[in-house]
Amino acid sequence: MPEVRITNSDNFEQALRKFNKLVQQTGILAEARRREHYEPPSVRRKKKAAAKRRKSLKNAQRGN
Repeated sequence: MPEVRITNSDNFEQALRKFNKLVQQTGILAEARRREHYEPPSVRRKKKAAAKRRKSLKNAQRGN
């Protein structure tokens, strides 16, 4: 569990900025979004294959 240490000199905006940075670095929000809805393994495989196809097309276009 991430923990943000706040000193007496920190105001609310600074503390919030520290918290947001820590949450972003640890990937908590990304994990929560990923787990928000259940995805069957077949759908996960299809998404992964589609991402791989997009990536290979993008790399092929860069090579021209």
